[in-house]
Amino acid sequence: MKGLPGSQARGLPVGAKLDCIDNTGAKVVQIVTVPKIGGVHRRYPAAGVGDLIVVTVKKGTPEMRRQLLYAVIVRQRRPFLRSDGIRVRFEDNACVVVNKDDGEVKGSVIKGPVAREAAERWARIAATATTIV
Repeated sequence: MKGLPGSQARGLPVGAKLDCIDNTGAKVVQIVTVPKIGGVHRRYPAAGVGDLIVVTVKKGTPEMRRQLLYAVIVRQRRPFLRSDGIRVRFEDNACVVVNKDDGEVKGSVIKGPVAREAAERWARIAATATTIV
């Protein structure tokens, strides 16, 4: 995992629901916590594109439901500013389930586009993704 230059807009607070766009069996997940995030008193921890999060599966196969998993956010609806001055906004919020230790994607296919920030930070997501925007 590499660091991101500058500040990234964090548009997904704890409790937000996201689409899971890989083929692990999870369809809809909810953010439980954002590890390694410095907080402010009375502010919900939030995550942005490329951040590692802990999620629980709300909709999916019976084996996957009610499990705590690690995921990486690959798309967010809140617009964020890239270093070249372009403002990017996706149609939905989406994530990919990964292993905690090495960032290996648990599924074998990623559906839809992936943000360039997430692909640069996580090499295995870039290798699995079909479209990087």
